[in-house]
Amino acid sequence: MSPRLLAACLLLSVAGAPVARAAQPVRVVVVANWENGADTGDAPGEYQDWVEREHLDQQVPVRGAPDVVRRNRDGLYGLVLRHGVTDLVAFVLDPRFDLRRTYWLFTGISGVDPGAASVGSAAWAQWVVDGDAAREIDDRSVPQGWPYGLWAIGASRPNQLPYDANHFGSVTDMAQLGMAYPLDRRLARWAYALSRNVALRDTEALRASRAAWTGFPQAQRPPFVLMGETLGSLRYWHGAPRTRWAEDWVRLWTGGQGRFVMTNMESQTYQKAMRVLARQGFVDADRIMVLRTASNFCEPPPGVAVTESIGDEGPGQVAAFDSNQRAGAPVLHELLAHWDCYETTIPGLDAVP
Repeated sequence: MSPRLLAACLLLSVAGAPVARAAQPVRVVVVANWENGADTGDAPGEYQDWVEREHLDQQVPVRGAPDVVRRNRDGLYGLVLRHGVTDLVAFVLDPRFDLRRTYWLFTGISGVDPGAASVGSAAWAQWVVDGDAAREIDDRSVPQGWPYGLWAIGASRPNQLPYDANHFGSVTDMAQLGMAYPLDRRLARWAYALSRNVALRDTEALRASRAAWTGFPQAQRPPFVLMGETLGSLRYWHGAPRTRWAEDWVRLWTGGQGRFVMTNMESQTYQKAMRVLARQGFVDADRIMVLRTASNFCEPPPGVAVTESIGDEGPGQVAAFDSNQRAGAPVLHELLAHWDCYETTIPGLDAVP
C-alpha cells in the first residue's frame, strides 16, 4: 500500500462511518493534482485555468487542508491536491459538507499514446487502470516469446490474468484485487457527448511538433476530444515497448473493453481512495468522472532517441492545461444549471453516435 493511500485509510479508521449532521450539500467538485506557484496571476498549472475562468474566488479552509479548496457563487468547488490524497480525504471528511450526491471531475495532464490522439487532446475515461502492482524482470532477460518483462502478480507470463483471485495473499476483500476501477460508463459517454465538439486551442508550436509524427495519423491531428482509458502508475515510463505494455495491460484488466489513451502518475491512487470513501458512505462512486489531457507523447517520434524525448512536454503542457478546462467546463455547467434533475438522477447515454 502506498504511503498516501495508507494515510487515507488511517484517517478513515479514525473518522468511522458518517454520522447524521446538518451539512451543506456540495453539487460539483473539480479536482486538480498540482499548481505552479499561486492559484492565480502567474504561470498556470493544472488548477489555475479553473480558478480564473470559473471564478473560484472564495477560499474554503478545511481542517488538515487549509489552502486547497475554493468555490464560486454557482456552487462549483475546486480542489487542488497539494499534499496528495490526504487533501482529498480531509475535504471529504469535513463534517460541514455533504458529498453523498456530489459529482466529481478528476482532471490533469498526461502522456498520450500517439496511436490514439495528439498533444492537447482531451480524453474521457470509462476505466482508470492501476499500473503499479506487477512482477518485473529486465526486458533483456525475458524468455523467448515474451513481449516484455512485466506481468500480473499471480499469473505466469505477460497478458494473463491471475489464476487465483486472492493473488496478493491473505486478502479477504476480493472486489479490491483487480487493477481496473470502472467508472460509470453511461455518465462518461454523456460527458463526452456534451464536450466532443468543443474547439480546443491549437498553436503554431503544436503544429510544428506534430510534423515529426509520420505514420501516426491520430498524433498529427489538431487537438480533439475523445473517449479513452487512463493508466496510472507511480513509475514514470516512456518508450514504444512500454506503450505496447500499457495497451496490453489496459486491455487485459478491462476484459478487452478499454483502450489505453492516457498515462499519468496519480489517477490510480485517487480512485483507490475514492472507493474506500464510497464504501464508507461518504461519496457516490457512480458520480466520478475522469478527464485527462495530453501534454506529451509516451514515446518518442520516429527517428528520435527515447532519452531525448522523455519528460519533454514543450508547448504541450500549457495546451493541456487549457484543453482540460475547455473540455470539462460544459459538463460541469450543465450539472449546475439543471441540478434539480441531476441531484437524484445520474445522467447517462448508452451509446454515442
